Amino acid sequence: MVALPPAPSLFARPLAWLRARFRASEGWFILLAIAVGAAAGLLTVVQSQVAHAAQALLYGLGVDDRLSTQPLVPLVALIWLPLGGLALGLSGWMIARTRTTPLIDVVEANALYGGRMSLRDSLIVCLQTLLSNGVGASVGLEAAYAQAGGGVASALGQRLKLRRHDLRTLVGAGAGAAIGAAFGAPLTGAFYAFEIVIGSYAPSMIAPVAAAALTSVITARALGAAPYSISVSVHQAPDVAAYLLYAGLGAVCAGVGIAIMRLVARTEQGLRGLALPAWLTPMIGGGVLALLAYVSPQTLSSGHGALHADLAMGASLGALAFILLLKTTASVVSLGFGFRGGLFFASLFLGSLVGQVYAQLLSHLDLVLQPENAALVGMGALAVSIVGGPLTMSFLVLETTGDFGVTAATLAASLVASTIVRERFGYSFSTWRLHLRGETIRSARDVGWIRTLTAGRMMRRDTATLAASATLAEFRRKFPLGATTRVILLDDAQRYAGIVQTAKAYIEGGDLESPVATLAESQDVTLSPDMNIEQVMRIFDQTETEELAVVDPQGAVLGLLAEAFASRRYAKELEKVQEGLFGERR
Repeated sequence: MVALPPAPSLFARPLAWLRARFRASEGWFILLAIAVGAAAGLLTVVQSQVAHAAQALLYGLGVDDRLSTQPLVPLVALIWLPLGGLALGLSGWMIARTRTTPLIDVVEANALYGGRMSLRDSLIVCLQTLLSNGVGASVGLEAAYAQAGGGVASALGQRLKLRRHDLRTLVGAGAGAAIGAAFGAPLTGAFYAFEIVIGSYAPSMIAPVAAAALTSVITARALGAAPYSISVSVHQAPDVAAYLLYAGLGAVCAGVGIAIMRLVARTEQGLRGLALPAWLTPMIGGGVLALLAYVSPQTLSSGHGALHADLAMGASLGALAFILLLKTTASVVSLGFGFRGGLFFASLFLGSLVGQVYAQLLSHLDLVLQPENAALVGMGALAVSIVGGPLTMSFLVLETTGDFGVTAATLAASLVASTIVRERFGYSFSTWRLHLRGETIRSARDVGWIRTLTAGRMMRRDTATLAASATLAEFRRKFPLGATTRVILLDDAQRYAGIVQTAKAYIEGGDLESPVATLAESQDVTLSPDMNIEQVMRIFDQTETEELAVVDPQGAVLGLLAEAFASRRYAKELEKVQEGLFGERR
């Protein structure tokens, strides 16, 4: 009896039809991005409300109260910080027992995996971030927002079997839409996608990313959620001299940003050296945060309320410097001790403090900057130093102030900060943490396809082989001229022993009884199957050979790879990437 194929699912045909539309039509892809933007806006509102509800419950806050603006938090209430750290540590320990790979965020997914990320991973990241922020740790929710938006986009794109470039664009659109919804700033969200999550601009990306960002902001407003607002009254547009002073502020922010990122790494390394149980370190960090919060509640949470309070009250130089020190310490402790979250809003708050300190120090030199303007410029410059994205932060200032003069000053300072950080450090906070794990990426630019184009995938397996002990006469009998261009020699243990060019074996005057191994080349140069195309081409350039053997760690021959073929494959893959960037493959 012949078995019948399984009946197609009720949704199989409509899903196949949708896949074809989304892959073939830019208009349909924009509609998909709009749906992702709506989902990102909804998830952003839900997470924001959950985190605020948790803080209100644990610390007795009112509906409109902010944790970081409380005049004093009782020490007994701060017990939630170490308890939350313990809960986070235990949950992380349990999760680590069931997996062997780290959780993947949107930047890593787009840089290395073509936008592919697990919805389960995204849920874990969001829950851990909500727990960390909910108990008052000095981390922001932006990491959870971007992870949720990008995770939904990735799951939907994988279900629809989108092309690699389209999936990366959709993940960037989802993450950027979430940030746009959080700040009520669609341009900020769109450029967050371009600069930080996708890593490039291209005509084919603009419409879907912008549509998703706009939709997310509209969705958040329709749900009645109040987005983050950091607008202040701007007193005076900067003049030429002020631009030069703001450039100096950008340099200061670059130094502060590099110091913060290095401090987080040093803290993590120091804790690993103490060999403390992984589940215990967040609880210890929570205890340290509780002491800092008892000194100043402005160290709690991301600092949204504290940013406004410090701008409004016009604090003294000493008070600003003290808060800057405490908040920096709290952020370093939170991330270094294992709380989950990011530095997006914390860097904005710290930057506003740096800007105000900078303005007050200049006033002692009879150089005048408006403190509020300096706070805005410092906010953008420090955020660029840590998070990246000079246009992202400049548009954030524009959309929250409506002042083009201050925006231009922010852009100037941000470019100075970005240049110094790239030159002296080379990483944003997200890519720096990946670097500490052994990755070499410096942005979300797609390099995953390079890593998947390996020698093992490109090599020819039907290679001609001969024992290295064979004579030249045996070689000629087995491989007539024209039969093959290269022959791989094997030793007595069937391990690689070199390559012989067939034409070289037929040069007149050769001793027919001499071992053919005397003609062998590249005895000490081979390729391993996991080498990517960049490593392969580098070895070809260094050895100036046309073909190399691919061998396993034991020396067994797996295949042969020609430089000409590798070059063609690289050019073909690069052409695919360029076609995707410019929308030429639909």
